[in-house]
Amino acid sequence: MTKEELIAFEQEIKKLFLNKKIRCPIHLSGGNEEPLIEIFKQVKPSDWCLSTHRSHYHALLKGIPPWWLKQEILAGRSMQIMSAEHRFLSSSIVGGICPIAVGLAMAIKRRGGKRRVFAFIGDMAGESGIFHESVKYARGHDLPVIFVIEDNHFSTDTPTAKVWAKRESATKEGEVAIIESWLNGAVFRYSYTRVFPHVGCGQFVRF
Repeated sequence: MTKEELIAFEQEIKKLFLNKKIRCPIHLSGGNEEPLIEIFKQVKPSDWCLSTHRSHYHALLKGIPPWWLKQEILAGRSMQIMSAEHRFLSSSIVGGICPIAVGLAMAIKRRGGKRRVFAFIGDMAGESGIFHESVKYARGHDLPVIFVIEDNHFSTDTPTAKVWAKRESATKEGEVAIIESWLNGAVFRYSYTRVFPHVGCGQFVRF
């Protein structure tokens, strides 16, 4: 899908949400279209893609039909998009897809497969123990899993740098940078400025 098509999809979901057609939380993407399109050029139909609560763009770029995805969102499953046919799954648990990605990659390796696993997480999850343990295990066993940290500089609605008392990410806006790599896998990171708040589609309000 093109950048314009991705944006148009989220704008349609926003309109449905504001018109009370979606009676569940939604987490919209925006501002990260270009780096995601570049990353998904490396993702094959046979590869697995694991996502987070903010999964719409990932699902569309993995090849899930917009009409089917819209139907799932209207049914209240925005944060739990699953498709065995497209080898796609998501979890709203922070960092929850990391060990699942490791398990999938281990199964692929044991069976002598050529597929890879792409796991997308936010910058808050990228600071968590579950992420670092998963990367350590994947590196140690040389598993075919690629972790992608999507850095919008916020842990929910608190600046990630403030939460973890660290400097802001050195990754330039929109740039996809490799953090570390091993034979069959890697950790990538890219930064972007989010268009929507953490949840819903309202406006940021500073008290």
